[in-house]
Amino acid sequence: MDEPVNPDLFGGVIVWWRRERAHQGWFGSLRRLLALGLEFVRDSLPSRRRQRYGDVDYDWDFRVDTTSATVGWRDRLLGLLHSPYQPTDPALFHEMLQSLKIDFHDFTFIDIGSGKGRTLLMASDYPFRRIVGVELLPDLHRVAQANIAKYTSASQKCFAIESICADACDFVFPPEPLVIYLFNPLPESGLIRLLKNLENTVHQTRHPIFLLYHNPLLRWVLVSCTWLTIVGQTEQYSIFAGLPSDRLVDRLVREPKQ
Repeated sequence: MDEPVNPDLFGGVIVWWRRERAHQGWFGSLRRLLALGLEFVRDSLPSRRRQRYGDVDYDWDFRVDTTSATVGWRDRLLGLLHSPYQPTDPALFHEMLQSLKIDFHDFTFIDIGSGKGRTLLMASDYPFRRIVGVELLPDLHRVAQANIAKYTSASQKCFAIESICADACDFVFPPEPLVIYLFNPLPESGLIRLLKNLENTVHQTRHPIFLLYHNPLLRWVLVSCTWLTIVGQTEQYSIFAGLPSDRLVDRLVREPKQ
């Protein structure tokens, strides 16, 4: 079994190295490590930081801090080892949510790898039962908590929002209808573990769940899950459903815009 993810920098490198060596061998892992080091150096250049400020419009509108430009070097390096922090574009997020024909009051929204919490804030425009973010890195989690505390919006419909600092691979999903958001938060092995945990919850509770997978680089992992049904996709995202009955698919989801 894979080792749990470690938010400590040294421990994170060790876990990453062991995981990569098991999949790619010693030389493949070394080449990958050198490539990540080069990417980190490039990403640290002033010009790249200015580029990262291109996502700051949302922060100006709501007086929060969700931009990737202010993420410290330690968390950026850990992000390269696990999953780099990148906030979601608001227009694309709302397109995904609006493609669901569900009563949001019945569902809990969960963001796996919630970072600074932008997606949690955007999800509060919908009347979910509650909204939960799961973030591994303590510094990003603390920023998310501050953002949740200060956020105000005339369009906000859900006020039960929380950020949890935890390893998503070990997260216990609540036994209730779920909308789960993924923006490539985990490597392949971690995603497989998370989906296994989610499968157990679905089979035990028989509640419907939807997975919104943004930038689905590991889409094949979800496609290989026989308990999931793909119900919509574009070049930018895929939507999967795990439902008590496949007959509910057409009623609960409409095809997103291509």
